[in-house]
Amino acid sequence: MISVQRLDARDAQVMIAGARARAEEIGVPMCIAITDEGGNLVAFERMDGGKVTSITIAIDKSFTASGAKRATHEYGTASQPGSPAYGISSAIGGRLMVVGGGFPVMVGTACVGGIGVSSGTADQDMQVAQAGVEAFLSTL
Repeated sequence: MISVQRLDARDAQVMIAGARARAEEIGVPMCIAITDEGGNLVAFERMDGGKVTSITIAIDKSFTASGAKRATHEYGTASQPGSPAYGISSAIGGRLMVVGGGFPVMVGTACVGGIGVSSGTADQDMQVAQAGVEAFLSTL
């Protein structure tokens, strides 16, 4: 038998609130997705003004981060021509994201979920996602 730790709806709302606060601070409305450890959507918010095209991107960033237990920007570097993971962006029906803005949520050595953010630049998305993770970790 395996015991699994995962984010719940309350945790997800804490993360969304933290991410939203940072997005408001930098003046970029975002799409924010939270997934459990298996990449299943737990919560989502499209801030007023968040790009419609960013809905799926945010969800897939969170899916990638939680499922692979790796930040999406790390795949960006590894997926360039000549790199070891070249072509990985076409994996899993194209859902695997290689653009910054997705982070796994780690509690100790356990991945309990992920966050994905989209609508700004990759750097802005990463800042907002990191704020969401930090908001959650501050509750532990």
